[in-house]
Amino acid sequence: MTAKLIDGKARAARLRGDVREAVSALKAGQGVMPGLAVVLVGEDPASQVYVANKVRQTEECGMRSIEHRLPADTPEAELLDLVARLNADPEVDGILVQMPLPSQIDTDKVVLAIDPAKDVDGLHPTNAGRIVLGRPGLVPCTPKGCVMLAREAHGGDLSGLDAVVLGRSILVGKPVALLLQNANCTVTMAHSRTRDIAELCRRADILVAAVGRPQMVRGDWVKPGATVIDVGINRVPAPERGEGKTRLVGDVAFDEAVKVAGAITPVPGGVGPMTIACLLANTVQAACARRGLPAPAL
Repeated sequence: MTAKLIDGKARAARLRGDVREAVSALKAGQGVMPGLAVVLVGEDPASQVYVANKVRQTEECGMRSIEHRLPADTPEAELLDLVARLNADPEVDGILVQMPLPSQIDTDKVVLAIDPAKDVDGLHPTNAGRIVLGRPGLVPCTPKGCVMLAREAHGGDLSGLDAVVLGRSILVGKPVALLLQNANCTVTMAHSRTRDIAELCRRADILVAAVGRPQMVRGDWVKPGATVIDVGINRVPAPERGEGKTRLVGDVAFDEAVKVAGAITPVPGGVGPMTIACLLANTVQAACARRGLPAPAL
């Protein structure tokens, strides 16, 4: 068996197209132009690339992009003051403070300071609580993308499927498990202290790997025909490419798993492209919710 590749780039492109149409309809019908504010503190190279992509894709979808770049030595109080101003700005519908933050800034304080109605990263405890309760709210972008890709592989309906989530982080593992439960899956969470983790994985119709360990999930961990969603992005040495060269791999040993699974996300090109697309969708949903408008189906 050779698994079908779940094309995250193509699914993300379709979602961005839906966002573009929704924004166009909001402008024409309501005179609303959603605005996303992105805050970058410091000069982390990966964060700079990520923020540049967010700004570009926000503008390509017809939305207003507001960018704030602060020096690495910015005091915590100054960042919190900026967040407060963005909370109060009626032109801003979504606020995203790029992580990681410099050591002098308490990340939890910053997350708590963001208005939950503008928390398009879905990290505020209010939005986390809404997921637990199964109520509408702003959902973390990467977990949202994972579930979209799982639906892509299963024709939309995940009801009754057994799902195993490897990893229990608040950024991916816990929210994706809750979202899968809300989609009527039977969900088991596994972590570093789980006994016989390989045997547990073999029972999964949907296996989500989000542990941050390169190629931890081997091919014989995968149930034949299962859907594998690989969240990992790990850079490992690639001496075959030359001295000092590296390559990206996921948390799944792709070359092994692709021979067993029914569908699998590649790395790169799987979950990664969905994150920004889901951020844009969240911004549109936040813009509608703040104005009491019906949210588009995104």
